[in-house]
Amino acid sequence: MRAAPPPSTARAVRALPQLAAALVLVLMLLVIVRLPWAGDLGMHAATVQRLRHSLLNPGNPLVAADTPSPYYSPWMLLLGCLARITSLSVFDVLRIGAVAGLGLLVTGVWRYVRTLSTHPAAPALAILSLVFLWGPLLFNWSGFLGLNSLALTVSYPSVFALGLSFHFWAWLTRALRAETRWGVWLGLGLLWGLILLCHQFTGVVASLGALAMVIAARPGRSVLLRLGAALALGVVLLWLWPYYDFFSLFSAGADLEAIHRPLYDHLAGRFGLVLLGVVALGLRWRRDRWDPLVLFFALGVLVFAAGGLTGHYSWGRALPAVLIPAQLAAALEAVSAGKRAMGVAPRERSRAWGRLGWACALGAALAVGAWAQAGTLGYVVGPDALPGAVAAKYRTPWVGYQWITPWVKYGDVVMARTMPSRQIPAYGPYTVAPGYPDVFLPDAARRDAAVTRYFAADTSSGRRRDIVREYGVRWVVGGKGAAEPWLRQVATGPGGQVLYQVAR
Repeated sequence: MRAAPPPSTARAVRALPQLAAALVLVLMLLVIVRLPWAGDLGMHAATVQRLRHSLLNPGNPLVAADTPSPYYSPWMLLLGCLARITSLSVFDVLRIGAVAGLGLLVTGVWRYVRTLSTHPAAPALAILSLVFLWGPLLFNWSGFLGLNSLALTVSYPSVFALGLSFHFWAWLTRALRAETRWGVWLGLGLLWGLILLCHQFTGVVASLGALAMVIAARPGRSVLLRLGAALALGVVLLWLWPYYDFFSLFSAGADLEAIHRPLYDHLAGRFGLVLLGVVALGLRWRRDRWDPLVLFFALGVLVFAAGGLTGHYSWGRALPAVLIPAQLAAALEAVSAGKRAMGVAPRERSRAWGRLGWACALGAALAVGAWAQAGTLGYVVGPDALPGAVAAKYRTPWVGYQWITPWVKYGDVVMARTMPSRQIPAYGPYTVAPGYPDVFLPDAARRDAAVTRYFAADTSSGRRRDIVREYGVRWVVGGKGAAEPWLRQVATGPGGQVLYQVAR
């Protein structure tokens, strides 16, 4: 019979997850200093720009049009106010937002995990599982907490909303377990509405998690009454929000489905390590048929699968409702196995030591996940400082368009293709067509067609001039072949791009 490990060894083992989680947190803070640019950063920066100049009527974030936008959320409104009352740049404001969102996420995970386990290492191990228990293929998407994805999206509203979601789940779990006054439930309703307004897809994940917790608690009539009042108050908040019509998002066009189709590709390569968490959920289900993480996972699978089967690929954004409970279950199973090994009777220790194999398996999976995302270090030290094998995993962020700002001013309209259009509005100008799908812009397709016609090789100079006049274009960003008699070359930028001024 094997003896239990000495107390000093047990303490050292428990401290390892906490040390590793602390290192991840430090790494993320250093990433925020660099704030690598990719994905939707330009959209969020442009949103702050518009709110900085007009809190009450900011207009479309990307094009010169007076339309609402779902990006004008309560969180972005707060950041816009901060930008308006300070002399900080928009990117500095986003860094502050990133620190706040990261802090909210870490404390939210800690609070929610504490409702599931009292083990001192549980919150740290949960954080490690959330950022590393993914797959060997790198996957970056807003609302997904892989380390590399988090590094690129930490300043996004999705991280802030996900942090709120973990706090929401912790608060809701405690409210369901004990007699709670009406004010707490109404606060939960407002928090639920706030999450949905800040990031709609994360709001769906938060709602699925909350539904699972309610089902698991099997509350009585008095609690259901309070829960209904909370739900009604949250709906009222959604209805009253003045910056966009939340409920019109349910009729969003087919563009959203095409964008989200890739969420259903390469599932094994991107998320294969999460299968360890699925096994953990099976163990939890054997112990408790009403386990909230199991129910959360089941609801997430149902929505995700329904989206794939019906072609509503935007429902794939509910995938974190599948991943998060599995990742948390993997972490919790490891600490519960360790706890059983340290505290059982001698005749049962051999079985408990076998269960410690679970912790070893999780450690190996986390190591594989960490190696797959090791390129994230490049956002702190730069790719040149990385070993060759790690540098190969690094994904170069976008360069940005700050090189046009000495000439192009706030509110100027720029003719540019899609990729530049995803970045240029971050500095204050508008583009002819939005770089991202916009369900509230009625002439989005017409604007896209105008940009395509302008840069088509067979479009005449006169037709290009007509397009420029129609949209009030003052600048053109293109290659050297984009020159026209009525364009004056002003500056050159990375990749052979040229900034032209339109002659008046």
